[in-house]
Amino acid sequence: MLAVARAALFLLLAACVPAGAAQRTVYLTFDDGPLNGTANVLDVLEAQQVPAALFMVGQHALVSPERGALVTRAKSLPLVTVGNHSFSHANNRYQRFYADTEAVVADMLKANTVLGLKAPPPVPARLPGRDVFRLQYMSRDDFGLSLEEAQREQVDFEFVAASGFHLYGWDFEWVHEDSGKPVQSVDRLIDEIGHLFAAGRTVGKNKLVLLMHDEMFQDVFQGRDKLTALVTGLRAKGYAFGHIADYDTATSP
Repeated sequence: MLAVARAALFLLLAACVPAGAAQRTVYLTFDDGPLNGTANVLDVLEAQQVPAALFMVGQHALVSPERGALVTRAKSLPLVTVGNHSFSHANNRYQRFYADTEAVVADMLKANTVLGLKAPPPVPARLPGRDVFRLQYMSRDDFGLSLEEAQREQVDFEFVAASGFHLYGWDFEWVHEDSGKPVQSVDRLIDEIGHLFAAGRTVGKNKLVLLMHDEMFQDVFQGRDKLTALVTGLRAKGYAFGHIADYDTATSP
């Protein structure tokens, strides 16, 4: 329901804002792999030759040799960036996780070891459950947090970034049900992305970071076909696809 309400707001705003002529770039990002669905994501990225970032969870890579092999395959693809999404994913208990700064940093560093990631340069990362940017030219907190939470967790974000990470949040999410089934249709998602650009409601000007989750692209959800349709549909609208390493520039707001 929240996604529907947001989409309605974007439609209203877009009606008042003319579309710009500048090149608009979408940064595809996928969280929580390696999982069922990751192989399909990699198949599509390789077939379509589009850049993307896969923010992976360390403990998911240890589940089986097959899961570990997906990390290796992702790292072998020249257009794919493998990033850190923590070792434990906070065990989905975010307030408890972010109450211990040293443990947060240790969890992120443990994921580096498991995933074979090393700084310098800073490792691209996304914190579990937090829409936070900490980059060279850009810093933004998670507006979804209460003031109390934001103040309490500020030290976590700063210490993680100072420990050799570039932290990437997101502009918009392809929402999924608990089962992993995508909520929006591909056409609806592309329309929502267009409204966001038209209204100027992205963190970076003419740049949109799209959050997705690997589990959405399982065969049971026709994942390969839907992701292919998203890529081809965005291309048909004239959008470019960007490498996450190129997102942050000296001209970023």
